Amino acid sequence: MIKIAKKLVKTEEMEKFEEETGSKAIWRGDITKEFLKWQKGEKVYNVNKQRISLYVPDGIKDEWENFAKDNNYSTISKLIREALKFFIEYRSKIKINYKNQDVDLFSALSHELKEPLTSIKGYVQLITEKYGNSLEALDNNIISMLESVLTQCAMLEDRIVKLEKSEIGEITIDDDLLEYDILLIEDDNETVNLLTSYFEMEGISCKGVLEGVQGLDALKKFKPKVILLDILLPDISGYEVIKKIRSDKRYSTLLIFFLSAIPRTEVEKKAQELGADGFILKPFNLSDFEIIFKYLKK
Repeated sequence: MIKIAKKLVKTEEMEKFEEETGSKAIWRGDITKEFLKWQKGEKVYNVNKQRISLYVPDGIKDEWENFAKDNNYSTISKLIREALKFFIEYRSKIKINYKNQDVDLFSALSHELKEPLTSIKGYVQLITEKYGNSLEALDNNIISMLESVLTQCAMLEDRIVKLEKSEIGEITIDDDLLEYDILLIEDDNETVNLLTSYFEMEGISCKGVLEGVQGLDALKKFKPKVILLDILLPDISGYEVIKKIRSDKRYSTLLIFFLSAIPRTEVEKKAQELGADGFILKPFNLSDFEIIFKYLKK
């Protein structure tokens, strides 16, 4: 008679052993020697702790252990697995969102949240400054602006909750507008519309484009007095754009200001490194552009 081996069932004690040591209690149908030694109270080689000691200093390992203990993680390896999974999922989303440009997580999140906030603040300022003293002056243009504010609010809520890439609408650009004061290279459609409206109200002409290459092409037709340059663009970064402009002697004295939502320390450093004349951070106040008006009125 052939005896059929009884399949081993993992017990709670075995699960506890595996959580504590990172080793298997059952391997290829047999109980492991490590588990038997552990049952007897003998010291067992801990796979997880040994791996950590090989790759990180004791001080960092102690921080991980304290964090795991305070947050009820059974083992450090479980903490690491969850942390790695979280990083991979969210990092990949950020990279896809910014066309695989090399943007760190904090910068990308700042950009994602501050873009719509910029439009909200700007449109509210336009309304209060131009129409605040005359409620009767409200017309279709103001209603359209208010609708844009509501749209941006909805976008902001959606981005905070889902961190998804928002769709960029198309704007109508007049290619015959060859003479203009400001070239605005900015991928956010609402920001382009907002600033174009504001500059026109101030008697300043502005041409807006949504990509870095479009901005470089625009320079071939006409040289503006000032360039407002976003850093995170859908094709090439603003850093690459300013490098190409500064490499051309014809544009050595052209005024270039970064316009960005990434952290101030990075923008300030890159502005000095790449030869920008200044920068304006999002979310901005419309009064922040007065420094540019001074250049235009010289």
